[in-house]
Amino acid sequence: MTYSKIIGTGSYLPAQRVTNDDLAARLGAKGIETSDEWITTRSGITARHYAAPDENASDLAVYAARNALEAAGLEAEQIDLIIVATSTPDFFGSFPSTACIVQNKLGMRNNSAAFDMGAVCSGFVYALSTADAFIKAGHAKNVLVIGTEVFSRILDFDDRTTCVLFGDGAGAVVLSATEEPGVLAIKLHADGSYGDILCGPSNPGNASGNRKYLYMDGPAVFKLAVTVLEKVANEALAHAHMPASDIDWLIPHQANLRIMAGTAKKLGLSAEKMVVTVHEHGNTSAASIPLALDIAVRDGRIKPGHNVMMEGVGGGFTWGAVLARM
Repeated sequence: MTYSKIIGTGSYLPAQRVTNDDLAARLGAKGIETSDEWITTRSGITARHYAAPDENASDLAVYAARNALEAAGLEAEQIDLIIVATSTPDFFGSFPSTACIVQNKLGMRNNSAAFDMGAVCSGFVYALSTADAFIKAGHAKNVLVIGTEVFSRILDFDDRTTCVLFGDGAGAVVLSATEEPGVLAIKLHADGSYGDILCGPSNPGNASGNRKYLYMDGPAVFKLAVTVLEKVANEALAHAHMPASDIDWLIPHQANLRIMAGTAKKLGLSAEKMVVTVHEHGNTSAASIPLALDIAVRDGRIKPGHNVMMEGVGGGFTWGAVLARM
């Protein structure tokens, strides 16, 4: 039987690091009061990175992809499929897709398939599950899965409740066909009835309104997230016939430290078993899980054979979990 396994990880953060004090000064110039303490207390975030004016989601993705390919020991031409999870594509309407742009920038001429995945902060989990399905069906051997975002472009800097939470970045993995289990369990969900609590900018001429920036009902998102993240993690564990105590590392979507800590506690996991990058990166949406995964792999925390639970929740409303053995 064919399985899929993560054989390489990579990530990239734009050069511009923006601290809470930097944002406080920017908002203060508009007469909007905020502070490092106010932001940190509510989110756990102390800094984030913003893309340069000439950097697009595809540029961040290419850097992360190259790092993942190098770690996997593969050339770009050996990739059969590229899936890019993003809510901030290079082009309006996502055509050409960011995945096709990444393929071109990587210099790939093998006509590998490429497409984008839209599930917001759950995007990487959805994309990873799709890659796993392609491999298990025999349609691909090596798949490049990327989460990349430039959320700084869709933030309302007159709204301190949202603009302080998000950042830009990219993370990538190479998922390859193997004879031993790597991806152990996947569970995905969606509920469109919650679509109005977290929304991006509307299309021009949208009959339901002309929203220019991201909108989020923070309390409603928080309430839903803490409920579904615990449930979906337990569903994945049940599918794999594995107790939570066998999880070596929990990598939740890096959105809010209180949500993340609450999920770990409900699963009976100590804080030491959770990978946390939200304090330095903010919420990078589809990039947050692969970004955190790469950092923990490269600093030696995550080792071969470790069981890693990755889970995300995002606008749509979507949520899901992937349990993988590294």
